[in-house]
Amino acid sequence: MAGVVLCEPTELYNILNQSTRLSRLTETNYLCLLDARTKREYNESHVITARRVKQNEMGRYLVPESIELECIKYCVVYDGKTNSLMLSSQSSLDGAAIRCARVLECFTRHPILILKGGYERFSVHYHFLRTQKIFWMPQELDAFQPYPVEILPAQLYMGNFKQACDQQIQKDLKIIAQVNISEEMLSISMRSLFENEFPWLILRAIGNSKIHSVSSNPACLCSYFQRAWNHVQKCKTNMRPNRGFVQQLSDWEIQIHGSAITDISEPYY
Repeated sequence: MAGVVLCEPTELYNILNQSTRLSRLTETNYLCLLDARTKREYNESHVITARRVKQNEMGRYLVPESIELECIKYCVVYDGKTNSLMLSSQSSLDGAAIRCARVLECFTRHPILILKGGYERFSVHYHFLRTQKIFWMPQELDAFQPYPVEILPAQLYMGNFKQACDQQIQKDLKIIAQVNISEEMLSISMRSLFENEFPWLILRAIGNSKIHSVSSNPACLCSYFQRAWNHVQKCKTNMRPNRGFVQQLSDWEIQIHGSAITDISEPYY
């Protein structure tokens, strides 16, 4: 069995908003998002692309039909407000996601993710990802416009130029400042940028900020969160930092620490 683990709301947000040329939600084996709440709650609203998992007459959750769980990369289950992997005896509704996940874990190669805080917590932070829509046609998923990935919850986002110009995205994420690190700025020294503590100024004095650009911003974020390569790659799974930036960051790391700490010889992409 692959097991069951908790998933923070920001993790599900980033899973929903991964993209290449199109949203990754268009991929059949990418995400299976299951709602373990009651039918009434599901019909009122649910997370986009979520399907309600059914129960038999004995109350046991059923494996969704037409889904090959062993081929799914992310299988996420949520209920109303589960916060831990411990089952509660207070109500039959408590721990619905856990009971559902225990049934499904026998059929998956990857751990089942249980949304921590459930739908209640997720919808507070990402109300714009709620819907009453039940069926999604392939062309609708093709047209889905992903949001910038979240690096720091409610503080720092990373997106592209199109997302930066989208007024609805700025409103939904409450973006009030943007940092553009684009091709025109490649001649600016990364070391001088960080010596001036520019990112700290953005976060401390302004609040929410978004860094965007395709090749340079992952490298920028990796240097800002020293040695946080894995974190940025987890948030943006297909990040491709410009190799020139990566080398410059390595030189900067040597100057600061006296030796190279991060191995950049064989990047994991």
